[in-house]
Amino acid sequence: MSARLIARFLGILLIVEAFFMATSIAWGIIDGDSTAIMNFGIATAITAISALVLILIGRAPSDIIHPREAIATVTIGWTLVGAFGAIPYLLEGTFSHFADAFFESVSGFTTTGASAITNVEVLSRSLLWWRSLTQWMGGMGIIVLFIAILPRLGLGATRLFRSEVPGPITERLRPKLRQTSLILWYVYMGLTGVEAMILVFLGVSPFHALCHSFTTMATGGFSTLNASIAGFNSMAVEMTVLGFMFLAGINFTLYFRIVQGKPQNLWRDPEFRTYLGILLLAFIILTTALIPSMPSVTQALRYASFQVVSLQTTTGFATDDFDLYPSVARFLLVGLMFVGGSAGSTAGGIKIARYMVLWRALANVVMKSFRPNVVTAVKIGTTPVDRETVLSVSTFFAAFMGLFFFGSLFMAILGLDPVSAATSVVACLANIGPGLGAVGPTQNYAFIAPAGKVVLSALMILGRLEILTVVALLFPSFWRR
Repeated sequence: MSARLIARFLGILLIVEAFFMATSIAWGIIDGDSTAIMNFGIATAITAISALVLILIGRAPSDIIHPREAIATVTIGWTLVGAFGAIPYLLEGTFSHFADAFFESVSGFTTTGASAITNVEVLSRSLLWWRSLTQWMGGMGIIVLFIAILPRLGLGATRLFRSEVPGPITERLRPKLRQTSLILWYVYMGLTGVEAMILVFLGVSPFHALCHSFTTMATGGFSTLNASIAGFNSMAVEMTVLGFMFLAGINFTLYFRIVQGKPQNLWRDPEFRTYLGILLLAFIILTTALIPSMPSVTQALRYASFQVVSLQTTTGFATDDFDLYPSVARFLLVGLMFVGGSAGSTAGGIKIARYMVLWRALANVVMKSFRPNVVTAVKIGTTPVDRETVLSVSTFFAAFMGLFFFGSLFMAILGLDPVSAATSVVACLANIGPGLGAVGPTQNYAFIAPAGKVVLSALMILGRLEILTVVALLFPSFWRR
């Protein structure tokens, strides 16, 4: 394994981060905020200088990257950008401890949306911009952006792409993966821009519209308002955000097929139909559960639709305190946290495609119990799924549940009640943000001890990189020649 090559790629990642970080200086200039200009100038300089050092160290004879280098680059890269992304929080004085700043930064890049900030409205616009921008960068993936802007990666691009893009099946839209990465980012930017324009048309200021569009399309959930989307007090804004959360939970490759003139591919996609069916069923159940406690049916419909879409797509925006809902409603919403969006979307969670694979595999096992001579294949729609993918999905599911159990146990040891401990872990591991109890939609993670924040930060990265990519680094054999 070439440490120099990994260092070079990490350096380029930090250059990309420094570029985006520097855009926050513009808001300091607009607001005449000399402190923000200085803080982000220093943070950008530290990140850029560190990047140049890594690039100089990483002079390598070629760009050929093997599986181990790809896995190490992705895992270390996400941890590194989280660490450097924490610098503005420390310089502005938002946090005094690195563990808190790292938690907030990682929560941004992994699009989790869990926050340790008690009052976001006192932050400078520069920092609020950076906070939203970290989610937008992480939504489609910093490695996917890296592949899109770096022209010569060869087979290494495929290895990097598969290590980061969420879901058990990744599809190429073009023969060259760099073109695929560019297409995904074009679609992502286009949808973000459309949402921002609609929000501005609805009366939202350009700054708030851009920040919320960044975090909606990333399914991140960071808001510039303490009350989240409820702070706008606008049905039109809520429905706009709801619509784009729904779009963000769909496999982005389907949008490219629509642009190609193949809109039928959307409805023919079995994962999309399942995604839509789960949302509709959850919406009906939650609305029915809320009607007795709401002033009107209209309000029950309004709150149920937003909370269902927000939590299944793992965005984490809130328009109501769902921790006060009836038990059946809270149970349903926690269940949606384990589901997540479609493979190839910006949503977190286990992913609908994995559940479909597991269900088909289970059905085949049951069938073989009474028809042992029948030869069956696991299929998603008409597409066969090979045994390696079935094994990978099963392993991922087991690892997810294992991390959920031991993570919840650790948080309980730190003193959290069972509901808060369990939902804080699933909220971070599935990249959702709010949970129930002490980490509910009107609460935050500020009270959690530094050790707890470090563990939850690790769970966020594990969840965003879908566990197995990160776990590979823990095997001694991974580092042997």
